[in-house]
Amino acid sequence: MTSTKLSPRITIPRLENGDKLNRFEFEHRYSAMPELKKAELIEGIVYMASPLRITQHGEPHAHIMLWLGFYRSFTPNLQLGDNCTVRLDLDNEPQPDAILRIKVGGQSTISDDDYIEGAPELIVEIAASSVSIDLHQKLNVYRRNEVQEYLVWRVENGELDWFRLNAGEYVKVAPNSEGIICSVVFPGLWLDRTALLAGNLAKVLDVLQQGLASQEHQDFVSDLASRQ
Repeated sequence: MTSTKLSPRITIPRLENGDKLNRFEFEHRYSAMPELKKAELIEGIVYMASPLRITQHGEPHAHIMLWLGFYRSFTPNLQLGDNCTVRLDLDNEPQPDAILRIKVGGQSTISDDDYIEGAPELIVEIAASSVSIDLHQKLNVYRRNEVQEYLVWRVENGELDWFRLNAGEYVKVAPNSEGIICSVVFPGLWLDRTALLAGNLAKVLDVLQQGLASQEHQDFVSDLASRQ
């Protein structure tokens, strides 16, 4: 009589908040949990999102996507992403609230399995307050991986921080004399910070339209079109 040797069943450990993993093990465990909506690897530590409130996160997130989406509609060769996984390095795989990247000729690429690899030019995070990971661990990770512009909306504090990479360091950008912050990486991407924080989307889009009508945006559109 011949006996059959059964192979032991291989069980993939669940992803848990606080796990210390490299990017490959993180992805392996994450893919085995299709019910999990958001987990990030920051400096080798797993962070798993709590349920999101509409006033503190959902609505501000929607306003940012509206602003960026309007800009994207009039600017070719760009890709806008909402909660996309970004492979930055072996210890960091965040899932930012919003990214804007140059598709052809930019500093990031899309992998064969459809993930962003490398740093998008712009990342936006919606944070609860100044104690958030977004203004500490993530800020250092994005700086080190050369995300060119990084926006953090601190909803509880009623503040929006716009950082621009300069000589390897993030410099906080102040609004101009008209209260508008203008992107350097994405010419014409203008933001009336006060209007955004007040929920005045009509004014936010009006100011953005002024940026889209600027000569710098027209020159940028021509440059982007030539790269395709």
